[in-house]
This record gives sequence, C-alpha cells and structure tokens, in this order.
Amino acid sequence: MPRYKLVNGETIQLTAEEEAQRDAEEQAWNNGAFDRAMADLRQKRNILLKETDYLALSDNTLSTEMTTYRQSLRDITNGLTTVDEVNAVTWPTKP
Repeated sequence: MPRYKLVNGETIQLTAEEEAQRDAEEQAWNNGAFDRAMADLRQKRNILLKETDYLALSDNTLSTEMTTYRQSLRDITNGLTTVDEVNAVTWPTKP
C-alpha cells in the first residue's frame, strides 16, 4: 500500500527511495521494542525499590518478607527475552 506525504497542502505519494527510508525507520523502531520494554520495566522496578530503600538502612533490620520482596524486584528482569515476556511480568506483592 503506497504512503503519502503532505507538501504545501498537496498530498504526494512517496518515492521508492522515501518508501525504503521509511521502511528502514520502522524496522529500526521495531527492533528496539524489547530494549524500550526492558527500560520501562527497570524504571518501574527501580521506583518500587526506592520506596523501600529506607528500610534497608544500617540501623534497620529487614524482615524476611521484605528481603524476599526486594530480591524479587531485583530479579524481575532475569531470563526475559521477548516483549511479550516483559509485558507478562507478575510484580511481587509488597509485604
């Protein structure tokens, strides 16, 4: 299906070269989907870890449940290889 661009208010079909360039841009975007999904996952994970950082200070003793929760958060990215796996992550429950 041809693609079009708007030039000075006029709709013009893309040239073969422009189509190839657009295809390459779309392919590059699709190739980066896993990296973007992992970055989003890590960002959310880091926020959850920060919320409990104060509990891990040297003057506090972490409960076993909290230690397990924090370790589960750190391990949440292990073994993920596809965007679908990243999207299907089950977050641990905060004690």
